[in-house]
Amino acid sequence: MKILVLNCGSSSVKYKLFDMEQKSVIAQGGVEKVGLLGAFLKLTLPSGQKVQLDKDIPEHQTAIEFILDTITGAEYGAIKSLDEIGAVGHRVVHGGEKFNESVLITPQVIDAIKQCSEMAPLHNPANLKGIETIASILPNVPQVAVFDTAFHQTMPAYAYMYGTPYEAYEKYGVRRYGFHGTSHRYVSARVCQFLGIKPEGTKIITCHVGNGGSITAVKDGKSIDTSMGFTPLEGLLMGTRSGDIDAGAVTYLMDKEGLDTKGISDYLNKKSGVAGISGLSSDMRDIEAADKAGMPKAVLAMSMYSYKIKKYIGAYTAALGGVDVIVFTGGVGENQIGLRAQICKELAFMGIELDEKANDTKGEEIVITTPNSKVKVVVVPTDEEFMIASDTIALIQ
Repeated sequence: MKILVLNCGSSSVKYKLFDMEQKSVIAQGGVEKVGLLGAFLKLTLPSGQKVQLDKDIPEHQTAIEFILDTITGAEYGAIKSLDEIGAVGHRVVHGGEKFNESVLITPQVIDAIKQCSEMAPLHNPANLKGIETIASILPNVPQVAVFDTAFHQTMPAYAYMYGTPYEAYEKYGVRRYGFHGTSHRYVSARVCQFLGIKPEGTKIITCHVGNGGSITAVKDGKSIDTSMGFTPLEGLLMGTRSGDIDAGAVTYLMDKEGLDTKGISDYLNKKSGVAGISGLSSDMRDIEAADKAGMPKAVLAMSMYSYKIKKYIGAYTAALGGVDVIVFTGGVGENQIGLRAQICKELAFMGIELDEKANDTKGEEIVITTPNSKVKVVVVPTDEEFMIASDTIALIQ
């Protein structure tokens, strides 16, 4: 069976088409700049060659129609007809407390996703556009929603509650939800397969670090705490997001800068992070290069970025009562050799012993600690799309 996976962002639509019998990707790419000038579809051919197709794409339906035309077209097609698509899986960012697992999409599910949109105003409405477009183009094809927040619904109340009046939770659902759940679920399960161990009885810390980043404590295969909160702003220092900040500093900045709620949201989500500290870039490759060149603000940004990761690993080791495995994943976690090495060396007090030769690799599944290391540190490339496709086929069957 062929499963199409869609990830609709506010101005983008990423896709992968899987042949689930072969467990292979037969088409992949994404539309960028939806609703903006210079929109295009960039796709990756089976050879690895990338092709860019420019087109005016005013909204998400046009983007998805363009994707479907391309994957069935004569030049770059992977299938002959849309009839070959057995189901469509959608990434949905926020499921609130309504969903603790992936679900078949029904009118009731759509209503519930809409109710969660207030907590993810940039993401859920775009996710819904993808669902509605597929329903109009492929009305008989089943659809599945896979939620970023679902994996973290196993967190205990003492971990997910804020210290605000309890009525804020009762009336408005103000609590920590966590995100990147599909990635944390995939890598925490995959590392157990890779190491030949069972999730039960194993304490794992998964570090999904990239332009956005979060860390999760996983015990017996379940999330017990995670660094992102009510929104994806809380936690680590990220590309353009501040991460943890005193709420008093937020209101102080609003007064001093004359910012309204949208203004402070943009300030903390789009103008902060390593980009705001360094004044250079939100791309960690640029920050790493500037750090090596000794540029003071880049050195500070890099130090803050790695310190927060180390700090959360330490905190979650305490929360778990010890740790057996630490996983690095995400764009930075999979590819920045120097960052992994620095963090492992600074955690040597935990009995972590880095294998520098093994660590000298990018984007591969590999144990980067020595056999004598008390904690195994493993790089596991994430595959959220495959997880969505797997959930989709499991539900429709």
